[in-house]
Amino acid sequence: AILFMSHQDVVPAEGKWDHDPFGGEISDGVIHGRGTMDTKASGFCFLQAAEELLSQGYQPEVDVYLAGSCTEEISGDGAKKTVKWLQDNGVKLAMVLDEGGTVIEEPIGGVKGIYAMVGVLEKGYGDVKFIAKGKGGHASAPPKNTPWARMAAFINEVEKHDPFTPKFNGTITEMFRRMAPNMNFGMRLVFSNLWLFKPLLTKLLGKISPMGGAMIKTTLAFTKGKGSDGYNVLPTEVFVTGNMRFINHQPTEESIKLISGIAKKYDIETEVLKAKVPSEPISYESSAFKLIEKAVETIYPGIDTVPYVMTGGTDAKDYEVICPNCIRFAPLYLTSAQLASMHAENESINVSALQPGVEFFKFMIKNGKDA
Repeated sequence: AILFMSHQDVVPAEGKWDHDPFGGEISDGVIHGRGTMDTKASGFCFLQAAEELLSQGYQPEVDVYLAGSCTEEISGDGAKKTVKWLQDNGVKLAMVLDEGGTVIEEPIGGVKGIYAMVGVLEKGYGDVKFIAKGKGGHASAPPKNTPWARMAAFINEVEKHDPFTPKFNGTITEMFRRMAPNMNFGMRLVFSNLWLFKPLLTKLLGKISPMGGAMIKTTLAFTKGKGSDGYNVLPTEVFVTGNMRFINHQPTEESIKLISGIAKKYDIETEVLKAKVPSEPISYESSAFKLIEKAVETIYPGIDTVPYVMTGGTDAKDYEVICPNCIRFAPLYLTSAQLASMHAENESINVSALQPGVEFFKFMIKNGKDA
């Protein structure tokens, strides 16, 4: 069996929008609104594909499941419940296709051309709380090493001296190998000779491209914080939270132990709120990945399919217990601005992107036996 999935929930529509974020407005060939790209478009495409084939009396050669959840954005249990139902009914899947990469132009600075970016590896996820305690008191006579001062020093060290080790893996190496022909001369020289330049590139990739850098190491982003409730009161406790994305060569426990050690130097406690391990990489030589390549060649002729590391999280990870090939790819052409609007202002998608998405899922249904 094969399974296509999406999620219906969305993140809040904060900021200033040019169109009503929940109005579903269509203007100049563009659909505007929160969730248009993340990720209702792909969900509606596979529903439309199934309806069109059913109206023609088409009978798939393998079972095809259409799934979705309403808790993906909060890492809820919607997908887990679906997986439990499939397990209880003895269903095992040859392939899962969830949100992830898209068809995009110039996915990394300096790389020309349009590519179908297919996620074959998803980094782990963690929410960590860092806590600094003190005696409190009146802010008019502050002592040294207050909780905020220690927290600031800790954050500064992590920002200035990244503690996590960057390392090229097989997925990233293959990604750059496939992209090399369309790079500018300087980049093509480097990426076509990774045997020579890999040590240097490992150090510099994060500076060249934050996205590229995030694909080769664990990352930590400080996100929330709280101290005193009063402007003139020293806090007895300060906390900040950090969102971590774990890479396979320095996975969850190792990365948390490393950052906890640095926090301890500043008398800061570490509390793990949530921690999930990275997924196992899917081979770009697998039949499931090759089926995606064939579908892309058919629907988007002339566009290369490229494996890459998913730095964000998806529901697909919950399906790994019943499926060896959980692939992260939405078969939709997006502009760079549309991709950047994910979880940001003015999310949108072109109407013209939808029909190729429908045709892609039709192809996958008709050829699902090859997964």
